[in-house]
Order: sequence, then C-alpha cells, then structure tokens
Amino acid sequence: MTETEFKKHLDAAEKSPKEIAAAVSGLSEKVLRYKPSPEKWCVLEILGHLADAEIIYGYRVRQMLADTKAVIAPLDPDAWARNLNYLDSPPSELVAFYGLGRHHNLRLLRSLKVSDLSKSAFHPVLQREMTVADLVERMGGHGAAHLQQIEKLKAAASNK
Repeated sequence: MTETEFKKHLDAAEKSPKEIAAAVSGLSEKVLRYKPSPEKWCVLEILGHLADAEIIYGYRVRQMLADTKAVIAPLDPDAWARNLNYLDSPPSELVAFYGLGRHHNLRLLRSLKVSDLSKSAFHPVLQREMTVADLVERMGGHGAAHLQQIEKLKAAASNK
C-alpha cells in the first residue's frame, strides 16, 4: 500500500463516525429496532457492532505493531450482537463510543511510518498473515458498508 492509499483509507475511516451519527440522529425506537427478519441486525445492533469493532481494530493493530508472532483471535459478530446487550444500550452512547474509539485508533495509525504497514499478525480464519495495511483498508470501508445497511433499514422500517 502506498502512502497515498494509506491516507485515503484513513480519511474514509475518519468520516464514518460522523456519517453514522448523522444517519441515526433522531430515529425512533421503532426504526432503531426494526429487523427485516429475526437473523438480521437492526440499527441498534449495527451501532453496537461498530462500537465494539473499534475495540477489536484497536487491539489487533496494537498486536501487529507491538507483538512478535501475534495471532488474531477469531470472533463471531452475530454472537457478540446476541450476547453483549446491544439492544439495551442507548444509541447515543454507542455512536459516541464508536467516534471516540475511531478517533483514538486513527491517532495511532496517523503516527505510523510506511514501514509499519507491513507489520502483521496471523489470522486463523483467513489462514494468512494480516498486515496493518490490510486492517486499515478494512477500517476504511467498514463504516460505509454499515451506513448503507442502516439506510436500507430506515427505508424498510418507514414502509412498515
């Protein structure tokens, strides 16, 4: 990954919390909790996932930068949504945590040298090394993908 690409992904990652906050501001409980089917997430669960994803991203990037022979712990986002009480969390707190976590992670990432981008950890699900560059690329698109999901849920909920 070039330095320009790296900065582009960081800029995309930086915009996401503000876009998510704007998208969910003022939503009713009905819309926040609307599920198109029982196995799909509602907006509130997406917000919980985004907040917790920042913990995961932060931990993984720190493993890659500081540890030798780091191994990424696999996780099941659906199990996290089912078992971590996302539906009991105030949406404003989840949005705030997502924004603060992302800000804190970006502060670290913006301080890196290009040589740091190749540092890595083994990802057992992918069966390969995942680099800091890979993680930054995922961060850049993660919020945008969930923003689209939120917009679809809002539209579907308003048609109910």
